[in-house]
Amino acid sequence: MIVRCWGARGSIPVSGREYLKYGGDTTCIEIRTKNGEVIIIDAGSGIREFGKRMLNEKRTRFSLLFTHAHWDHIMVFPFFRPIYREGTMIDFYGCAFSEGTLQDIVSTTMVSPHFPVNFKEVKAEFSYNSLCEKSIQIDTVAVSSIMLSHPNQGLGYKFVEDGKSFVFITDNELTYKHPGGLDFKDYVEFSRGADVLFHDSEYVEEEYGEKITWGHSVYKDSLRLAIEAQVKQFGLFHHNQNRTDDAEDEIVLDCQRIIKENNSPLNCFAVYQGQEIIL
Repeated sequence: MIVRCWGARGSIPVSGREYLKYGGDTTCIEIRTKNGEVIIIDAGSGIREFGKRMLNEKRTRFSLLFTHAHWDHIMVFPFFRPIYREGTMIDFYGCAFSEGTLQDIVSTTMVSPHFPVNFKEVKAEFSYNSLCEKSIQIDTVAVSSIMLSHPNQGLGYKFVEDGKSFVFITDNELTYKHPGGLDFKDYVEFSRGADVLFHDSEYVEEEYGEKITWGHSVYKDSLRLAIEAQVKQFGLFHHNQNRTDDAEDEIVLDCQRIIKENNSPLNCFAVYQGQEIIL
């Protein structure tokens, strides 16, 4: 299993010299199975560059999993160029919650007057598959989900292939329980022993006081989750829109200090755009 990051930023894409190291695109993760099948998580702005690569590879079949329907996770689906090519087939997975249907989540990204091309005009074929707290198999990868503690709800995912596991939990507020959300211990158990965990780590403590209930976690709480779950590698994810590279580096250094104080073997890093992990 190969995990590639095409976007790790939260809330809105950013640009500028101060964001070059970790990147400015919003959530898009690629997973390649050992057979070369392609699984995508979310259609944030990172999916634009990913789509260009897929055209170069002449890829026509994709599985696209949505964590939730907030704008930064679906906003660039209309710019995923393979959907305008005949022969493209996309299997959508996710949970609509209160947003209507999974098809509604996808199609509303192309509603007039906000986008000039109607959803019905795209040439790709789509299937829609509910994944509300279910487990499925995509090629050689077993996929299970967990409810997020986030406004309007959402799903986190675990991917397992040949005994190796990748857990992806973004937009999750560990210290406030939203409707449908779970307890801290539940996220620990879901992540336990993972080879790699990416978890929402948007805030520092000074910021969180004004943003309780917004649906995101302080990085120290996410780190505590990783340590208690005894994961092998922990990636800080969903970087705040204003977090510069230097500021993110400081967070990583503080995490490494805490890990050392806890005598933990955990490897911690901030996920960056273009990063590739082989499991």
